[in-house]
Amino acid sequence: MAVSKSMPILIVDDYNTMVRVVRNLLRQLGFSNIDEASDGHTALTKMKAKDYQLVISDWDMSGMTGAELMRHLRSSDRYRRTPVLMIASDADDGAVATGRAGANSYITKPVTAPMFKAKLESVLGAF
Repeated sequence: MAVSKSMPILIVDDYNTMVRVVRNLLRQLGFSNIDEASDGHTALTKMKAKDYQLVISDWDMSGMTGAELMRHLRSSDRYRRTPVLMIASDADDGAVATGRAGANSYITKPVTAPMFKAKLESVLGAF
C-alpha cells in the first residue's frame, strides 16, 4: 500500500527545537498533516480526538517518558498497532524503545535528513 503524504502524524517532544527539526524534516519529505504535543499526557489527549497513522516521540521526556507513553499505546486496543518511531539520545535507549517498549523503530540524535527518511521508510514503507 502506498504511503499517503497527507496521513496524520503526531510529534511528541518536550524540547521545542527538536519538534521544529522533525516537523521541518517531515515537510521536506512532503508530509503535511503534522500535529505536535509537548508531553505524553497531551499526546494521549490528542490521540483520543484524532486517529494518527504515525507517532514520532522522544524517549526521554519530563512528565510522561517515551516508555510510559509506549506502555499506554501498546496496552490499548485502539493504539496497539499505531506505528511509533522513537527518538533516542543513544542506541542503548533506542534498543530498549524497540525491544521492551514496543516502538517500531528508533533514530538517534543528532537526526540527519537521510537517516530520518530511511527510518521512516523502515516503519511506513517506501515513499
